[in-house]
Amino acid sequence: MTDTPPSDGPSQGAEFDMMGALDWQDGIATLPGSDIKFRMTEFGTLEIVTEPEVKDAGPTPQNPAHVEAGPRAEAAGPRAEAAGPRAAMASCRSCGGSGPLESFLQGKYCSSICVQPSSVTAPPNKKRPWSWPSYMEEEKAIAAPLKLFKEHQSFPQSRNAFKVGMKLEGLDPCHPSLFCVLSVAEVQGYRVRLHFDGYPECYDFWVNADTWDVKPAGWCEKMGHKLLLPKGCKDGEFNWNMYVKNCRGQLAPKHLFKSLNTSVTPSGFRAGMKLEAVDKKNPYLICVASIAAAVDNRLLIHFDNWDDTYDYWCDASSPYIHPVGYCEEAELTLTTPAEYKHPRSFSWDKYMEETGTQAAPARAFKLRPCHGFQAGMKLEAVDKRNPMLIRVATIAEVEDHRLRIHFDGWSEEYDYWVDADCPDLHPVGWCQKTSHPLQHPSNGSTDMLVLPGQGCPTPGCNGVGHIRGPRYGTHYTCPYSEMNLNREGQVPDRLSGERPITLSGPHHRGRRPDPPSHAQTNSPTTPEQPECSSQSEYLQLISPPSPPDSLSLQQALHESVFSPGGSSSPPHRVALCWDKHCQLLPEVLGLTAKRVATWTADEVASFVKGLPGCKEHAATFRTEQMDGEAFLLLTQADIVKILSIKLGPALKIYNAILMLKNADEE
Repeated sequence: MTDTPPSDGPSQGAEFDMMGALDWQDGIATLPGSDIKFRMTEFGTLEIVTEPEVKDAGPTPQNPAHVEAGPRAEAAGPRAEAAGPRAAMASCRSCGGSGPLESFLQGKYCSSICVQPSSVTAPPNKKRPWSWPSYMEEEKAIAAPLKLFKEHQSFPQSRNAFKVGMKLEGLDPCHPSLFCVLSVAEVQGYRVRLHFDGYPECYDFWVNADTWDVKPAGWCEKMGHKLLLPKGCKDGEFNWNMYVKNCRGQLAPKHLFKSLNTSVTPSGFRAGMKLEAVDKKNPYLICVASIAAAVDNRLLIHFDNWDDTYDYWCDASSPYIHPVGYCEEAELTLTTPAEYKHPRSFSWDKYMEETGTQAAPARAFKLRPCHGFQAGMKLEAVDKRNPMLIRVATIAEVEDHRLRIHFDGWSEEYDYWVDADCPDLHPVGWCQKTSHPLQHPSNGSTDMLVLPGQGCPTPGCNGVGHIRGPRYGTHYTCPYSEMNLNREGQVPDRLSGERPITLSGPHHRGRRPDPPSHAQTNSPTTPEQPECSSQSEYLQLISPPSPPDSLSLQQALHESVFSPGGSSSPPHRVALCWDKHCQLLPEVLGLTAKRVATWTADEVASFVKGLPGCKEHAATFRTEQMDGEAFLLLTQADIVKILSIKLGPALKIYNAILMLKNADEE
């Protein structure tokens, strides 16, 4: 006699339905592919029957409803025969089978199997696959019409032919005036993850395959633009063919770049012309600006005497650019260059005469019509906090040229504003069309497999992504956690200490004006830019550790990769041989954790370099931008598994951390 295997819950039943795998006829079950036959006993178990027993049993009369119910109702067979045809009939509450009432257990169930709520014979609870039509029908919502999307947002006309390892040239999204050497690091649907050659992977970024921001190798040389080379490559000696050969890579074919086939419409804009432009990072500011470059139909806007990180590309119809005199006519405040301490004394005519420039003609500015999107429309949007993901989204609010995007199934605190023509917005069905995973709204579930140990306590997060960028497939620091929700600048500037020549040309690193007290903006706040002249900006990069009152700014710029684990500091009951350690690590003497917490990444690297046998690992801490706070939070497992440092040096580094913490306690 063979018992039915115990059930651990509905999930196992969904994987394998033993009763459903048998062929049932007249109360006798046959195992497909064999001559073995079974029947159900009154105890809800299966027993093997022989051929003579099958013939002796004969056909078992069954109510049609009983047959419909399946093998569960067969358990009531022996009792039904004993009760006789005139007995009162009842229906099983579990399987729906019919039988004599007096043969039912508790007067409700036809067998002991049906009494168990988690029985393997329960119908498998198969989850219906998620689909846009059924979801919108349930939500009584409508999809954003396809006609509202720009060409670069809509369904692509060709497949993504980029391959991992291909080399190309492209714009740095954090320094839009720079064209850099890039490699394709990952391909997903119609999107690619691009990597800066010679820099850590934490600076990687995602773009669509048809983006204007990428160009084939050699484009900068042909167009006369400066190409920022990887570290170690010298100007004048760089050759694409030799570089690709040494890297064992390949150049991306020119036909993959759709932007090269775009027709160029003549416009009245020229590089060097002046205008008034909105700072997209601080939309309450309209500033004195210049056209730093004009390429195809796009303009590079640069704010006079500001850092090039505020630059952005746009076209002639952008609502963010205005002709000279716009603010005066509209009675708005114009933010002037830093050298003008009294903005009211600023005169455009005098300024252009001093700089030898001219204003962009008013006729060159085009009026962009309203987008047509409405609140409540559904679409698919890239998650800016985790750009490798595209989620089901709803337009929560609209402005003339902007949309507030809400991710379905998530709190409103994760909403954010984007331009209506943002390339990260797509029509319903875009992911399916391009074979890109779509994150469903039901419970934050995803098409991606979540491996054991990759879960996350943040509701809706499956452990994918990292606050420090695309390098990490999973995370120790969740991009959706409360502490990271509205933070930016988690990754230090890629070009810290470097001042390459940009399309914007040489300029001062101006100070961003403080927002007025009454100004409100929906854009996230950004760290304040340091005020310094062009001569002192190099000195500031190598200045001594900041005083404690500026520690909050350091934290905003250099947030730790690692969250403190339970074993970050030893229990007090564990006896540590501090004298012995002091003899081995004399570099720790006189230092405390409080002091180390103010260190920069370079100071941490210098400290590690001084530890016995750890000299070669100092570069790792500098590359990872590991500041003092992050250094103190490291566990031994972090040093070995994440930083890939061998156990011997890792023990010395971790012991040094323990000694620093102990020095504070003493």
